[in-house]
Amino acid sequence: MIKRYANLALAYAVIAMVSGVFYREFTKFNQFTGQTNLSVMHTHYFLLGMVFFLVLLLLEKALSFSDRSTSRILIVYQAGLNITGLGFLMRGLVQVLAIECSRGLDASISGIAGIGHILTGVCIVLFLLKIKKAASREA
Repeated sequence: MIKRYANLALAYAVIAMVSGVFYREFTKFNQFTGQTNLSVMHTHYFLLGMVFFLVLLLLEKALSFSDRSTSRILIVYQAGLNITGLGFLMRGLVQVLAIECSRGLDASISGIAGIGHILTGVCIVLFLLKIKKAASREA
């Protein structure tokens, strides 16, 4: 799992950097100077992607907390993170391009980001419970 966590941290670092460059260049190209959700994609992918998996890597090395269910939690976590990123991307594109959205579309975009946040949050709690259990074995 250590190698898997390292690979995921690297992948999310690249995604974070790409999203930061996209935000800067897309807003510049469209001469947009206001607030947009594209600006938070960069930090979400750095913290919830790269940093999260680097921390898991260190905790796995110290506590060996991973078991059979860890892979399932990992898949759901990544789905949640990327659904959240998709929500930010859709909302940011609407903001920068000044697209008029119906109430339904607007609510759908918010709902997508919300579902992603819920999945990510639940998985963080599940990881913390696994880590707590492994730490209590070590004590």
